[in-house]
Amino acid sequence: MTTKKINFTAPKVASLTCEAGKSQTIYWDAKTPNLGLRVTKGLSKSYIFETWFNGKSLRVTIGDSQSWSLAKAQAEARRLKVLTDQGTDPREIKAEKTAQSIAKKQKGKQALIIWDEYIKDRAKHWGARHKQSHEIMVREGGKEITRGLKKGMDPIQADGILRGLLSQPLNEITREKVIKWLGKQAKDRPTYARLGLALLRAFLTWAGDQSEYKTLVNADACERLTKELPAPSAKNDCLQTEQLKIWFDSVHKIGNPVISAYLQILLLTGARRNELTALKWKDIDTQWHVATIKDKANKTANKTRQIPLTPYVEFLIDALPRRNEYVFSSPLAKGQHITEPRIAHNQALKAGGLPSLTIHGLRRSFGTLAEWVECPTGISAQIMGHTPSATAEKHYRVRPIDLLRKWHIQIENYILTQAEIPIPQTEQGTKRLKVVNAK
Repeated sequence: MTTKKINFTAPKVASLTCEAGKSQTIYWDAKTPNLGLRVTKGLSKSYIFETWFNGKSLRVTIGDSQSWSLAKAQAEARRLKVLTDQGTDPREIKAEKTAQSIAKKQKGKQALIIWDEYIKDRAKHWGARHKQSHEIMVREGGKEITRGLKKGMDPIQADGILRGLLSQPLNEITREKVIKWLGKQAKDRPTYARLGLALLRAFLTWAGDQSEYKTLVNADACERLTKELPAPSAKNDCLQTEQLKIWFDSVHKIGNPVISAYLQILLLTGARRNELTALKWKDIDTQWHVATIKDKANKTANKTRQIPLTPYVEFLIDALPRRNEYVFSSPLAKGQHITEPRIAHNQALKAGGLPSLTIHGLRRSFGTLAEWVECPTGISAQIMGHTPSATAEKHYRVRPIDLLRKWHIQIENYILTQAEIPIPQTEQGTKRLKVVNAK
């Protein structure tokens, strides 16, 4: 680097070149202290300011010589010199101005757009269920109701509960607005509201850690608000024996046959909702009448369990359309399988005059109804995928699928009898189970 000073003039600046054999050369102005011109091998020229600050060399790029006139560059160098002499680091001032500029630009940015950035950044750390919860919270109502509905049916999907709140600029999501939103949601769906609040809090925390959004986030928007929600209580919803016929009749009338079959199979297997939505055709073995499903409670390497395909369940599955790899497929859903059966189920309950029943309540109903046929608790628990609790269950019970099937068919027959649905019969002398005389 040359240290020779030159009287900068516009023609002189234009004529300066990089010294041979070097990647860049810096020339210094004799008239303006600390002002330099950096010339690269490619003849790119930029004005720079360099001085000692707090015992260290400080260099700031002023700008390209084609954009900055010599006079303006000299004035900027003198300004920077005054700042450093006063103990002010010009880089900090520049960073602050940049942050203010970004904040001004982002101020009117809809929170939903930032939410999408949040999902892209964090989704790789989440499981399928957690991703789905985020999608449901901000979904746009009416997007999946144009197919499979009978005339006069109500939409099966409403706006996600966070969509309205996030449809405004991020800086306008205040504590007062969140409290108002929470009060409205907690009245009708306290559990859902609790989840929505948790996801909103995590989103705002993430946004507060981003340099471009941290000045826009109201840090206290979600703090100490769980007291606004009723205390969570244990669920005890369950179908009673005398309600089975009405429930099946109402579910059979659901316009979407995939959701109708899905709800019935949930009741007849006691599976968790996501275990069935993720079920693929490759997991169905119709030769040996077995289904392999993912099991969140299974600690083995494959994290799956096998359950029997009982006659009526196999009959329902066999009637489903094979549109993609999923058994309970949806041509409109992003994940290619159904994700939200609750609204259709709630409509069926309302149509049948039945009390409120959650999707998980169907799993609870299976376990309860199994007791009517005096099914051993360990059998029904293994079918449902409960984690073994007793020592004997953990270490001394290895039940073959045929033993599970023996009791599972009894449970299914009991439920179908109470629902007044003909019990499927099987052809004799064949390996393959064929369902006949089914409603």
